[in-house]
Amino acid sequence: MLTGAGVSAESGLATFRDSQDGLWTDYRPEDLATPEAFARDPKMVWRWYEWRRRKLRGATPNPGHIALAELERLLPGYTLITQNVDGLHQRAGSRNVIEFHGNITRTVCSNKPCPGQWQADDEREPPVCRDCGHQLRPDVVWFGEAIPFQAMQGALDALRECDLFISIGTSSLVYPAAGMAAEVAARGATVAEINPEATPLSSSADLLLAGRSGEVLPAVLATLTALPD
Repeated sequence: MLTGAGVSAESGLATFRDSQDGLWTDYRPEDLATPEAFARDPKMVWRWYEWRRRKLRGATPNPGHIALAELERLLPGYTLITQNVDGLHQRAGSRNVIEFHGNITRTVCSNKPCPGQWQADDEREPPVCRDCGHQLRPDVVWFGEAIPFQAMQGALDALRECDLFISIGTSSLVYPAAGMAAEVAARGATVAEINPEATPLSSSADLLLAGRSGEVLPAVLATLTALPD
């Protein structure tokens, strides 16, 4: 399974490029989610992510998230790769989750080798690492950065064993995740897509289920659970 922003949009979280409102309407997300932006104005970038975290605290997993957690219990060898950084899959009960782009609820040291320690009383924006003094940053993959080794390796391992790949709520535009369907299809795996709108993947997918993940996935789950043992 590969999930994208469309899954979390049904929990009230706007997709990455549609997420600007309030004080941030004059900024493009692409101009805030880069190492260069953080180097140029770390306080502004930190505040933007704090704003996103506040919005996330008011969100809850939707029926699509919950159905995916139930499917994990039913299907052996199930792996969920998500491009989302909100942690809603885990809050819904999913366990075998590969966070391809990180998680905004976590903080790491901008000095990459350092594990990063936050002092509880540090009110600076951004706070600094207790161990090395470098600024802390959100634990996410910014534009221009590589996918973390562990996430990439876990995804590659899952794709090698994959016989059914389902793309859910993703635009199929952002690489390297957008190339996963073609990779497994070349090995003979079945590729399905769940999305209310057509994407670059739609024309080559073996199965298209047009609709919102919060509606389609519970229906898929109900069908599977109704099958005889």
